[in-house]
Amino acid sequence: MPLLEDVIPENISWAAEEAQGNESSEHAFFSLDYQHVQVPFEITLWIMLASLAKIGFHLYNKLPSVVPESCLLIFVGLIMGGIIYGLNDKSPPVMDSDIFFLYLLPPIVLDAGYFMPSRPFFENIGTILLYAVVGTIWNVFGIGFSLYGICQVKAFHLQDVSLLHNLLFGSLIAAVDPVAVLAVFEEIHVNEKLHILVFGESLLNDAVTVVLYKLFRSFCEMPAIKSVDVFAGVGKFFVVGLGGVLVGLIFGMTAAFTTRFTKDIRVIEPLFVFLYSYLSYLTAEMFHLSGIVAIIACAMGMKRYVEANISLKSHTTVKYFMKMWSSVSDTLIFIFLGVSTIGENHEWNWPYICFTVIFCLIWRALGVLVLTFFVNRFHVNTITSKDQFIIAYGGLRGAICFSLVFLLPDFHRKKLFIAATTVVILFTVFVQGMTIRPLVDLLAVKRKRESAPTVGEQIHIRFLDHLLAGIEDISGHWGQYYWKDKLEYFNSKYLQKILLREYDQPKSSIVLLYEKLERKHAIELAEAGQLGHAPSHPSLLNNDRIVITDKKLEDTLNPDVLENIQEILARNLYRIRRTGPAYNRHTLPGETEPVEHAKEILILRHKSLRVEVSGGDTASSREEKDDSDSAQGDSSTQPRLCRSFTVGNVEKIREVKQNRSKSVCVIPPPQPSGAAGAEKKEMEKELTLEM
Repeated sequence: MPLLEDVIPENISWAAEEAQGNESSEHAFFSLDYQHVQVPFEITLWIMLASLAKIGFHLYNKLPSVVPESCLLIFVGLIMGGIIYGLNDKSPPVMDSDIFFLYLLPPIVLDAGYFMPSRPFFENIGTILLYAVVGTIWNVFGIGFSLYGICQVKAFHLQDVSLLHNLLFGSLIAAVDPVAVLAVFEEIHVNEKLHILVFGESLLNDAVTVVLYKLFRSFCEMPAIKSVDVFAGVGKFFVVGLGGVLVGLIFGMTAAFTTRFTKDIRVIEPLFVFLYSYLSYLTAEMFHLSGIVAIIACAMGMKRYVEANISLKSHTTVKYFMKMWSSVSDTLIFIFLGVSTIGENHEWNWPYICFTVIFCLIWRALGVLVLTFFVNRFHVNTITSKDQFIIAYGGLRGAICFSLVFLLPDFHRKKLFIAATTVVILFTVFVQGMTIRPLVDLLAVKRKRESAPTVGEQIHIRFLDHLLAGIEDISGHWGQYYWKDKLEYFNSKYLQKILLREYDQPKSSIVLLYEKLERKHAIELAEAGQLGHAPSHPSLLNNDRIVITDKKLEDTLNPDVLENIQEILARNLYRIRRTGPAYNRHTLPGETEPVEHAKEILILRHKSLRVEVSGGDTASSREEKDDSDSAQGDSSTQPRLCRSFTVGNVEKIREVKQNRSKSVCVIPPPQPSGAAGAEKKEMEKELTLEM
């Protein structure tokens, strides 16, 4: 057994060395072994330095409003790089591309995709894809051909830089960096549409950048380029983008299905969110697909189902750990970006570098103007000229292009490309990043809404979605609302039954209580015969009535409970208040409706229920009503009433105009006889137990 023979001498020698070490250090009181902990110790020190820099940055309140945080971190990195270069007299360590793409970038993209507002993203998905795909290709070829023209000038001594090398450089310098965009735009708080356009473009142009970068890199190594290679590169673009989406959705659905069975082991729920997201990124990179697109698709696909399955504490853990992880990665990226800038790996050809910055600005602005012209022709909610300027000015470059330039094959002009990339990054982050906030204030760009939408606004938005989906279906137009309604139908019929744990269980207790209150209110209105009439003047002057308002309820509930109630009602209120069959193109009128719809506020649709319940004739009820109107001081003969001031004609109740928004309930002393009275008494007992 040769393997065993090789191992035994090594073990014997190691044991001998260990024995000698023990003998030598037997009487030592202190020993140092820095090599044993060097790597984790230095990583911890870098993270500590970055965190202390962020603390010091926010100690001075006026500094964050003038200088973006990314600028400060790069400046700290420049100082550290200068210190390292001065002490060692050699270039400081450069951020490794594998470390950046495999460890630092995924947390930032995961945080952005998981907390990205899905509604504005999908409403503007066409515009985002147009900017990300067509705009990136426009910038790549525009910058590449322009720089090739500059290289033909003999005074610049750049004739040895070929067209393919310029296109290769254009493919990496044209990409808008999501890390830099996220760091700057989260601080200026622009409106939601503008933010999602710039940030969505920076995320999705990764597929175009990776394909073009690898395509031109392979072309530079080929002796001859054929037309088949060009068509293969075009086809590879669709494979990289769509393949990344498919991989992300598969892992996202798997994560949602896994969290369905974690009811008894809540402590590991957050672990599945991070594991499946990171696996989607690594799998996409393994098959040479877009890892950024994969992790975004995974995060956005699993969020809706995962949050419904996991507990509230697990949701809080996911939220804060994801934010902390992305913040640490973002900080390390910008610090190492500054550290890597100092060194001897640059070739300073200032004409080429200056024209690179100019062409990046010019082609970015022209691309935004041309593409927005076509976008505005097909959209009602157009992109204003102010927003176009911010989109063009917000095309920041960052660590992605800095990592790609170090992956270039070795050739005689590689240091020139590194120097040009460094200058472009510093210019966009410092100059554009520091001046974009004053420009937003100067142009009075619409800012982001700080307050959350109310329950009424959410219900109104959903009502409009259903209405527009019906209009599109009737008119035969397959728009975004049509496809959104199709996806919601597929989700509610198939996906939720598979991925959600509590899909078949009853609704929340507060929703059930709300249904009972609404049904009780409707029964009392129908029995009082006041469905279509205003409250009588004697009943309003009754001294024995009990006024119930919502003020006491608001005083007894803390903000967290109110927020949970608002969220539950936003999801379920439109189903509770449905008084008739709504339009649904998946079922025809007359088909079977759910039984609960027949029970909800049924009495409001049948005004003759009072006659059926009481069994009395109309004449006797009119005589009782006349007697009650004549005897205003007698509280025992008052009609039973429980309704809102807003029901009926409000002109007759001017005395209580100031209390119109409050709910007034007149509690009747007598109980009705018959089946209705027994049913009502039983319902009141249930309500008392619930409350």
